[in-house]
Amino acid sequence: MARSALSRLLLRPRIVQARPFWHPPPYQQKRPLSQTTKPSETPKKNSEGVDHFLGGIFIGAGTVLTVLYYSDAISLVSAEVNNSTSTSPLRSSPPPRYNLSEQNIQAAKGEFVALLGDDGVDENLGARISRSSTDWSPAPRGDLDRPCLIVYPRSTEDVSNIVKVCHRRRIPIIGFGGGTSLEGTLAAIHGEVCVDFRRMNKVLVVHDKDLDAVVQPGVGYVELNEMLGEMGLFFPPDPGPGAQIGGMISQGCSGTSAYRYGTVKDWVIGLTVVLADGTVIKTRRRPKKSSAGYDLTRLFVGSEGTLGLVTEATLKITNKPENVRVAVAAFPTTQNAVEAAVKIVQKGLPVGALELLDGISMKTINNSGYCEKNFAEAPSLFLKFCGSDAVVREQVQQVRALAKGSKCLSFQFGKDDAESEAFWHARKTMLWSLMTLKRNPEDKFVGTDNAVPISRLADIIDITNRKIQESGLVGACCGHVGDGNVHAAIFYSEAEKDKAERIVLEVERLGIEMDGTITGEHGIGLEKRDRLVDELGEDTVDTMRRIKLALDPLGLLNPEKVVRLTPGAKTTP
Repeated sequence: MARSALSRLLLRPRIVQARPFWHPPPYQQKRPLSQTTKPSETPKKNSEGVDHFLGGIFIGAGTVLTVLYYSDAISLVSAEVNNSTSTSPLRSSPPPRYNLSEQNIQAAKGEFVALLGDDGVDENLGARISRSSTDWSPAPRGDLDRPCLIVYPRSTEDVSNIVKVCHRRRIPIIGFGGGTSLEGTLAAIHGEVCVDFRRMNKVLVVHDKDLDAVVQPGVGYVELNEMLGEMGLFFPPDPGPGAQIGGMISQGCSGTSAYRYGTVKDWVIGLTVVLADGTVIKTRRRPKKSSAGYDLTRLFVGSEGTLGLVTEATLKITNKPENVRVAVAAFPTTQNAVEAAVKIVQKGLPVGALELLDGISMKTINNSGYCEKNFAEAPSLFLKFCGSDAVVREQVQQVRALAKGSKCLSFQFGKDDAESEAFWHARKTMLWSLMTLKRNPEDKFVGTDNAVPISRLADIIDITNRKIQESGLVGACCGHVGDGNVHAAIFYSEAEKDKAERIVLEVERLGIEMDGTITGEHGIGLEKRDRLVDELGEDTVDTMRRIKLALDPLGLLNPEKVVRLTPGAKTTP
C-alpha cells in the first residue's frame, strides 16, 4: 500500500532550507490589550486550563505546519495527483531550490579538498569564467555567469563522491570537457560546481579483436584516433577540433563524417554514469547488440549532462580508412551544388564526407590564412574518398560526371596525402575562418543548426542568406549536405543583438515548417528550449521533463538546459 506524503516525510531525512514566514505562527501573535490580564487580576482556574489547552493546540499545529512547510511535504501532498500522470507540465512542477550561500559553498569546498587534494579544487576567477562562457557560446550574463568552484576528479569514484556532496548540500553541477559546445549548454547561470574531466583522460583498454575501446570522458577524439591509427583502427565521429568523448556523447554530436558513418550514438556501446545522487550505473556490457531491458545508453547520449555524468564509455571502433583523398567542386549557385549532392546521395556512392560551403564561407577561407590553398569563391562541395586506388578512381569519375551535370565550375582533387590534408584543413578550420567576417573585435557570434530533408537544403540556405543581407548583418552558411544539416553563422554588435536573434528564430521556424529540426547536432542548451516545444509539442517536452525529474528530482544536473524547470519569458519571432 502506498504511503502518504506525511509518512514518507517522517521515514526519511529532509534538507531544511530557511525561508521567511508569510505570517507569524499563532503562538507568536500579540493579543489585543483589551484581552490581556491585568497584573492585579488572578485568572480563574478553568480559564487558565482552557488557555493552556488551546495554546497547546496552536503550538502543535504551528509546529506541524512549519515542519511540513520547510520540508516540502506540503508540495509532496499537492504533487500526489501529478504523480499519477505520465508527463510533468512546467506549470505544475515545483521549481528547484538550491543552497548557494557562501557558507555552504565553502563547506563543500572543504569536503572537495579532502576528497581531491588542494590541486583538485580551483577558485580562480578567469578559469571559472572560461568554463561557462566562450566567444562562440556566450553565457546570458557574460562573465557574471560562472561556476562557484571547479573540481578535477580522476575516477568514477571521485565523481560519485563529488555528486554526493552536492546532492546533500543542494548545489547544482555542470560537467565540462573540451568546452566546444554551443547553445549556452555550459553556462553556469546559478553558479554551479563545474566538474572538469581533464584529468580523466585515459584510454583504459582497446579490444582490437573485438573492435571496441573503453575510455574516460576527458579523452579527445583527435588524440584517440592518433593512438588507434597506430593499430590500423579508427573512431569515426568527427565534430569540431578540441571536442572530448564525454562532451561528444552528452551533446549527441556528429560532424563531417556523419553521412558515411552516422552520429556518435551509433558508436557508443555502453556507458558508466553517475546519477544525480551519486549512484553509479553501467548501461550495457560490451556486445555490439543487446535487448537487456531499457536502452539507457541512448537515453544518456544527447542528454547534455542533465540526467547523469558520463565517467566511462565503451566505444565501437572500425578499421582505419586507407588512401583518403579529398576533392573540392565549385558551382555557380547553391542550388546547383545541392543538386549535385542529391544526385550523389541518390546514386548511393559511399563517399566518406559530403560537405557544402557557400560562397561567403569560401571567401573567408581564402582571407583567413589558415589554409595554403586558394579556392573559387563560389558555393562548393568538399568530398572525401577512400579505398584502393581503383575504388577511389572510380568514385571520383562518377562524382565528377554528376558535378558536371550540375554546371560545376571547377573540380580540384588532392592527388596525394599532403594535398588532400590541405583541402580538408580548410573545411575543419572554417569556424575560425568565419571569424574574419567580424566588422569589430567586439562583435558576437550566433548560429543555427537546422537539419531538413536534403531536397529543401538549398531553399533554407538561400532564404537564410537573404535574411542576413536584408538585415545589414554579415554571415555565411555551410552544411553537412549529405544528411541535410546546415549552419548559419551570423555576426552582430551589441546594438544589433535583437536583429540577429530574430533571424535565428525565423530560420528555426522555417526549418520546422520544412518538416525539419532546429538542431541536427549542437543540442538544445539554453537557447533553443522554447523552439523545442514548437518542434515537438508541449506533451513531448513535458514527457522529457518527467524523465529529467525522475532521475534528478532536485534539478541539480546542468539545470534549465534542454527543458525548463522554472517559467521564463518565451522568445517569439
